Amino acid sequence: MVEVTATFTDEAFALLKKYADEKGLSSAELLRRTMLDWLEDEEDIRDAEAILEEDTEEPLSHEEFWQRLEA
Repeated sequence: MVEVTATFTDEAFALLKKYADEKGLSSAELLRRTMLDWLEDEEDIRDAEAILEEDTEEPLSHEEFWQRLEA
């Protein structure tokens, strides 16, 4: 396991600590979970952007979408 150190202003850490306490987490656990969630979101965004770049089909109109869905 790797340990990482982060530096915060007193005000930023107070806000972090308050939120962590409200959630029943340590500040370290809140940071860990938040960072992992952010990384997963970034990966999803990259995947979606890659799919959009590969997509060569014309977009469907609202009506076409529902027609295909009902078929």
